[in-house]
Amino acid sequence: MTQPITAGLDGSPESLAAVDWAAEEALRRGVPLRLVHAWMLPPQTARTAQAPEARRLWGQELLDWTEKQVRDRYPKVEVATELLARTPVEALVAENAATGLLVLGAHGRGAVGGFLLGSVGLRVLTLSHHPVVMVHKDAAVQTEPDKGDILVGIQDPPGSAVPIEFAFAAAKAHGTGVRAVRACAPPPVFPHKPRAEGLTEETSQGEAAEMERLVEAVALWREKYPGVPVTEEVERGHAAEVLLAAASRASLVVVGRPAHRPVVGPRIGHVAHALLHHADCPVAVVPYE
Repeated sequence: MTQPITAGLDGSPESLAAVDWAAEEALRRGVPLRLVHAWMLPPQTARTAQAPEARRLWGQELLDWTEKQVRDRYPKVEVATELLARTPVEALVAENAATGLLVLGAHGRGAVGGFLLGSVGLRVLTLSHHPVVMVHKDAAVQTEPDKGDILVGIQDPPGSAVPIEFAFAAAKAHGTGVRAVRACAPPPVFPHKPRAEGLTEETSQGEAAEMERLVEAVALWREKYPGVPVTEEVERGHAAEVLLAAASRASLVVVGRPAHRPVVGPRIGHVAHALLHHADCPVAVVPYE
């Protein structure tokens, strides 16, 4: 990655945590960091908010203060700021398209906030065609190479390739490994037959087939990133539950979502939703075609 990393800033503790994560990531990857604030509001909100000039001045002060904090903490990172005369959704989607990686703040367990307040962040995640990383305010920036692998959920093609490549590139930058996890459905339970009878062989064969799919999905990226250690795991259970359990030992979780969905409102998928609400570590949502 040679393009800058962009962090959206709204003054909340969550967005400041996102800036910190983005600055550390920019340092690891040797790329510039952009701090942006979109100060315009939709018409229905602007009528009851502060005057436009007051919002603009506050946004500039926020950017100036945050830029100084970043320069003091990360003197080797090239930092630029921009005050955007656009609404948050259109501004952040455009920034994501231009720079390729957008970092936003999110609350931890049970709620999503910052740029995800209301429908704004959900729409950004839905409309973006490049990765978006969500960071909650309590997420610790990982500065040591052995503090958790990059966890990636393995889907069936074509959903696997783009998230897997993102995970391997992140692991290389972090100096850590990739933990590739694939969830497979739990075996059926028949009320007239004990679970242990007649299911063991079938279950074992099913898990072997899932592991084969996982190994095949990861093979190309093992070859492309030979220095990145890889752990492959198949776990019984629903994907959201499996990844949430695995996320407790990860420094970053990577999950894919289809770039094109039916126009029935903002959707990012139930697995991404669960991780954004409940994972303790940052979550990267990576669109794929």
